[in-house]
Amino acid sequence: MKSSMTLILCTLLAAVLSAGTGDKSMKDKKDGDANAAASKGELKKRLTAEQYKVVCENGTEMAFHNEYWDNHREGIYVDIVSGKPLFSSTDKFDSGSGWPSFTQPIDKHAIVTKSDTSYGMVRTEARSAYADAHLGHVFEDGPQPTGLRYCINSAALKFIPVEELSAKGYGAYLSLFPAHQKKQGRKTQTAVFAAGCFWGVEAYYKRVKGVVSTRAGYTGGDKLNPTYEEVCTGTTRHAEAVEVTFDPSAVSYERLLYHFWKLHDPTQLNRQGNDVGTQYRSLIIYTTPEQKAAAEKAKAELEKSGRFKKKIVTEIIPAKQFFSAEEYHQDYLDKNPGGYCHVDLSHID
Repeated sequence: MKSSMTLILCTLLAAVLSAGTGDKSMKDKKDGDANAAASKGELKKRLTAEQYKVVCENGTEMAFHNEYWDNHREGIYVDIVSGKPLFSSTDKFDSGSGWPSFTQPIDKHAIVTKSDTSYGMVRTEARSAYADAHLGHVFEDGPQPTGLRYCINSAALKFIPVEELSAKGYGAYLSLFPAHQKKQGRKTQTAVFAAGCFWGVEAYYKRVKGVVSTRAGYTGGDKLNPTYEEVCTGTTRHAEAVEVTFDPSAVSYERLLYHFWKLHDPTQLNRQGNDVGTQYRSLIIYTTPEQKAAAEKAKAELEKSGRFKKKIVTEIIPAKQFFSAEEYHQDYLDKNPGGYCHVDLSHID
């Protein structure tokens, strides 16, 4: 159905747009970056000389003389080229190196690593997965829980303060800063649903009033940090799912359940649309006892209503760890209008 995104070098910091158009074989094609290609010339105009030297020429800025090495504000750090989130201040620590240091990226899929043998040393280089831009290096001398130190050039990053996340389109990452949300008096809750291909499910819930953010991912199985390719084998027991963060003062969990039953066929076993496999099964993953009770009540009432002639096969299970899907799966139909979708997005009440 969907496959990994082709990475492009700095000479072409984008990919060819490629979207599926219906059947499963079309959806197995390589998915590309929907952004326009950025040439070296364009990047030289857009970036400072130091930024260009770092991200396109594998340069290193001066220690202790860069923008973020001593930054202690809450927020996230995004790729200076693509704007994609890379690191969070919650994982930043003072390494004494003179460069911004993090124990881990926001999403393991956001960073790619490769061996670097320049300058007579053997090091692990870190690059942004989305733009293939040089970021810095990874060392095994960091604090727990990872024991890693992502030593990153400030010039490769742009800092987004927590108070500006929503305004700048990064509202989905507010959940990383619960203290800030509490201070702002905004209380959100999380719901998780699996109803076939997560491209359409995410696109649907993004359109529901009261939904703050969505995230495509994998859950319900046992394997840690699964890849899309592994989930596709059906051996991980994970399902393609969508994590929905919502404002209960604007939309109730019961209303989200209403949309869940509406957007897919809950009588289909391990299948939705053109997609077949346990990863496409129908699931309601509850995060609280109240959600469990509401889901069971809604399912029972729907069965009694006679709306479906076949048995409803939706499972109602407790939440397990939710793993983010690869970046190209996030907001897929926004990036690829007309891409494959088993969900009717024409009328969402």
